[in-house]
Amino acid sequence: MNRASPMGNAPAPPGAGAFLQAPDARHLLGLEGLPRDTLLDLLESAARYRDRLRAHDPPTGELRGVTVCNAFFEDSTRTRVSFELAEQRLGAMHTSFSVSGSSLSKGETMLDTLRVLTAMHVNLVVVRHRSAGSTAFLARHLEAGVINAGDGEHEHPTQGLLDLLTLSDAWGGRFEGRRLAIVGDIAHSRVARSAIFGLTTLGGEVVLAGPPTLIPAEAESLGCTLAATVEEAMHGADAAMALRLQRERMDSGLLASLGEYSRVWGIQRERTALMKPGAVVLHPGPMNRGVEIAPDVADGVESRVLKQVENGLAVRCAVLARCAAALTEES
Repeated sequence: MNRASPMGNAPAPPGAGAFLQAPDARHLLGLEGLPRDTLLDLLESAARYRDRLRAHDPPTGELRGVTVCNAFFEDSTRTRVSFELAEQRLGAMHTSFSVSGSSLSKGETMLDTLRVLTAMHVNLVVVRHRSAGSTAFLARHLEAGVINAGDGEHEHPTQGLLDLLTLSDAWGGRFEGRRLAIVGDIAHSRVARSAIFGLTTLGGEVVLAGPPTLIPAEAESLGCTLAATVEEAMHGADAAMALRLQRERMDSGLLASLGEYSRVWGIQRERTALMKPGAVVLHPGPMNRGVEIAPDVADGVESRVLKQVENGLAVRCAVLARCAAALTEES
C-alpha cells in the first residue's frame, strides 16, 4: 500500500498565528498535513485499543508518571468524557479545567492560564477553544504536548480519526475509491474539515452539500466537490455524514427556518436509499433529531452513531499514547 501523501500547512486566520504542524509527535493539532503513514498507524493503534476495551481488559500503566490536563474553554460531553476515560484507562494522572470560576474571569489570558497549569508539571494538555489556531499558538509557547480537542471552525482531529476508524470498519479497511457525502453546516464545522483532510489523504473522495449560506467560499480548494442538492451528494455514496447546525456560531438570517432546512437538506429515509447498498450514516453529535437527521435514520441499521462514540474512546487512547511516547523520547 502506498503511504506517501505530503501536504502543505494552511494559513491561520488573522491574529491566530501559523497553524503549526509540529515536527515531533508531542502534539496533535490537526489532520491536515499529517502523512498517510501516521494516519494509518493511529487507526491501527486505535483498533488495538478498541479490542482491549471490548475484551474488558483492566486499565494499563502505559501513561503512569504522565499528567494530563483537559482544558475545555467550550462546552463538551463526548470529547471531554472520552479523553478522561482514556486517561484513566492508560494510568495517567489527570485533571479537568473549565472556564467557569477560573482565573480567566479575572482577566488572565489563555496562555498565562495554561502556563500556570503546566508549571504544575503537567505533561500534556487537551484543549478545546472557540478560536481557530488557538492550539497551534499554545504549541509554540508551552513545553507540554498539546492535543487539539476542537479549535473554533478549524479542526477537530480526534473526531476526524474516529470517523475514519468508523468508515474503515464499514469499508473493510479500504479508503481508495470510496465516497463520503457531508451534508449540512459546512461553514462552521471543524468536524467536516478534519474529515476532509483525513479521508482525502487516504485516497477517498468527499462531496459537500448544504444551503449556499452554509458552504464556505474555499470549499472546493479543500479538495472536495460540491453538489447542488442532498440527493445529488448522496447518490452512489458509500457513506453520508450529517452535520449539526451550529446556531451558536451563526449570524442571523443564514437559514429560513429549521423546518425548511429539514425538508430540503435533512438526511431522511428515502434519501439513504440513494446510496450504495451497505452504505452507512454518521453524525458527530449532538444530534438535532428531525432537523439534520430523521429519527428513523439515526436509529436505523445504517447508523453508526454509537460506533463513532465507542471508537472515540479508542482513538483518544491511541493519541494520548503517541503523544506521551514522544515526550518520553525527548526526555
